[in-house]
Amino acid sequence: MRVLLTGATGFLGRNILSRLHDSGHTLVAMTRNPDADLGADIERVVGDVLDAASLKAAMAGVDVLIHGAGKVSHKPADAAELMRLHVNGTENVLDAAAEAGVSRVVYISTSGTIAVSDDLKSVPNEESSPPLPFIKEWPYYRSKLFAEQKALARSTASLPIISLNPSLLLGPGDVPDGPSTASVRHFLDGDIPASPPGGLSFVDVRDVAEAVALAITKGEPGQRYLLGSANMTFSSFYGRLARISGKSAPLATMPAATLRLLRFLPKWKKLGTTFGIDLTREELELACHVWYLDNSRAAADLGWTPRDPQRTLEDTVHDIQSRAGEYEPWV
Repeated sequence: MRVLLTGATGFLGRNILSRLHDSGHTLVAMTRNPDADLGADIERVVGDVLDAASLKAAMAGVDVLIHGAGKVSHKPADAAELMRLHVNGTENVLDAAAEAGVSRVVYISTSGTIAVSDDLKSVPNEESSPPLPFIKEWPYYRSKLFAEQKALARSTASLPIISLNPSLLLGPGDVPDGPSTASVRHFLDGDIPASPPGGLSFVDVRDVAEAVALAITKGEPGQRYLLGSANMTFSSFYGRLARISGKSAPLATMPAATLRLLRFLPKWKKLGTTFGIDLTREELELACHVWYLDNSRAAADLGWTPRDPQRTLEDTVHDIQSRAGEYEPWV
């Protein structure tokens, strides 16, 4: 099959290309950068999700579309750009795919469109209601939810579409300023003297690439699939990182009232640094929430099994430490 991947140069995109390289498929990577290093055996097309003409050219002869292009940002100033890229861009991509007669679409979303709460006992699944009271305040997750809803609503017998919703991507090979592994880098930099009160889910980027490979032929059209390997509090997460790296774990956990304080003081932009934590206000607010999820549907329908999450943390930490010269020095 001829498989087109958008977002090919990102952390996940590079891992998808690596996973599919020896699959027997003809791989086509769409990128805005004509000089991007994608590997000798990868066909390259230059295109942009906001450029309908380039999308039409990229879709020629494509059997399967993997749509992962987008931008990760939690800055309120980026809200309009995120809506254009994720919502308008996804509509453009699906229009081109339908016109080209693409036989299947795998849309890469995020677990944050459905699996987020303010309750450590909550473990949402794919049938849970979108947490709109939270998402409406977060430009990235708001735009991804709208894009995902539009994508799944367009799933038909002639254009079957499924959504993969990974949690926080960890693993080796992220770029030095990549948003996925920023939480680990913050810890290694000594920027986390106290753990946020929330909880997270994470998943190995290589396992998400495996889920993409499975979803090319498996999965129920019109459905989303949550992908995560472990749910744990931030305190437990940083404790594991401390044991792996030899660095000190945070001395305390911030009180649950931190989230109420954030809501009470919406304009206090440097709230994180006030507490001695080198996180933006937006990052701190996200870390005060709970991102747990239930991955049983992916296991049942896709046959997907993530690796031991401890291995993922070890590989992530060791990769960052081995490439320390590429990063700003940490304390």
